[in-house]
Amino acid sequence: MAITQAICNSFKKQLLEADMNFKQTGGDKFKIALYSSTATLNSATTAFTASSEVGNSGQYTSGGGLLVNNGTSITAGVARVDFADRSFTGVTLTARGALIYNTSSDTTNASVCVLDFGADKTATSGTFTIQFPAPTSTAAILRISG
Repeated sequence: MAITQAICNSFKKQLLEADMNFKQTGGDKFKIALYSSTATLNSATTAFTASSEVGNSGQYTSGGGLLVNNGTSITAGVARVDFADRSFTGVTLTARGALIYNTSSDTTNASVCVLDFGADKTATSGTFTIQFPAPTSTAAILRISG
């Protein structure tokens, strides 16, 4: 079992079919769910699954947490989306990776991307924070260039 960082193949297709809306206001709602090292997540992941998701603890509950969309932008031919960092407080958990997925009713919890933390990350009676990279054309969590 492995978590492999990737933009999900199904997301690429849904993006071209206008099934994903990243508008800051009025766009789709996206969540992030945390997974243990026993999860199998990769570019073939099509939707949220509770299999190998970390257990409920503190502010973290099954399905993860809602992401705040900070908007889209384009510079030097690279379009990107930015999410605010997401924290879960009062948790005791160990996560190896995460899945960002669309919770809007027309997408059936469709996957967007898989994040591999590179190693297990742990919080014990504390705060677990997913810190997103700067929304630049070379570092944003989601980037499209031609």
